Amino acid sequence: MNLVLIIASSVLCHAAFTGVRVAVSLQALTEGGSPFVIGVLMALMAVLPMMLGVASGRWTDRVGARRPLLVGGSLVFLGALLPAVFPVLPVLFLTAALIGTGMMAAQVALQNAVGELSAPAERAQNFSQMAIGMSLSSFAGPLIAGFAIDHFGYRAAFAMLAVLPLVAVATLRLGRLQLPPPSPHAELHVDRNILDLLRTRELRRVLLASSLLAIGWDLHTFFVPIFGTQIGLSASQIGTILAAFALATLLIRLAMRWIAKRYTEWQVLTRAIFVVAGMYILFPFAINAWQLMLLSFTLGLGLGAAQPMVMALVHRIVPEGRAGEALGLRTMLMNSSQVALPLVFGAVSATLGMTPVFWSVAMCLGAGGYYTRKR
Repeated sequence: MNLVLIIASSVLCHAAFTGVRVAVSLQALTEGGSPFVIGVLMALMAVLPMMLGVASGRWTDRVGARRPLLVGGSLVFLGALLPAVFPVLPVLFLTAALIGTGMMAAQVALQNAVGELSAPAERAQNFSQMAIGMSLSSFAGPLIAGFAIDHFGYRAAFAMLAVLPLVAVATLRLGRLQLPPPSPHAELHVDRNILDLLRTRELRRVLLASSLLAIGWDLHTFFVPIFGTQIGLSASQIGTILAAFALATLLIRLAMRWIAKRYTEWQVLTRAIFVVAGMYILFPFAINAWQLMLLSFTLGLGLGAAQPMVMALVHRIVPEGRAGEALGLRTMLMNSSQVALPLVFGAVSATLGMTPVFWSVAMCLGAGGYYTRKR
């Protein structure tokens, strides 16, 4: 029951995050924002998480998961609420920074809590359950945002999304969640730095694969609102396409127990990278909502299979007392791409269109998949 509540808290915060991310992009486009402006907004969701990811992980190791969860959930709530109260473009930049930072703090703490509360033999299965919850939230958030915008407007959509992290914070304040205490091994690593972790060869490989897959995920989040708007899709259709992607991640994660029995973690990660690369080769040829939905669904199958394997590998590889730090390092790397890539994507697509972006990312993923396969 406790694990269910932890996953439910993660679902609520992440649903708000994904919904706000879509609503921010669409409102900025409605107010005349260019693809570069959308890139700046997406980058702002990652710049503070990039800078604070490792520190947040170490903080979680030292103080336990409860305080980081409270802080993270509160920031997500505040970020979602602000555009409902002040519906102007400049506020969206502050919203982007707040929800990105809050989601990072909450996510690192939740991932660490699941890993610490799981026996080694159950860890992959429990992370798969958490990943299923994240798929549900990725499905629900954009869907709520899209339909709320079409039927009630942007202010109501942001207000509805703000309720979700508020419920998670209230549950935590009432003491409903039993969370792991501070790690007794954390103090042994006070003088260590992230270079100590990066000396572990397998961890470097995991981080490389995770970063490549994060690039694939970030590009999909970035381009669907822009590309959908360019070909005349409504907010509901765009939200449905994003929801189809999330549904695929859910379905593949439901099958993870069967997949894990037949393939190793590295086999799953390598195949996922090649699937993502193949889909980005095809995306420029999509001309309507149904084609975009099909490609997004297939992309979700590839990306959804990878995350539980990455999380299980991280907890298996790193020393005791440093799991939060390793998760923070992974978050830092992922958010580094989320800072730089939307700016690059926005600048390139504004001048050359989306096709060069799709194909260059596909080439990088293909090269990375070849490397991990050879390794």
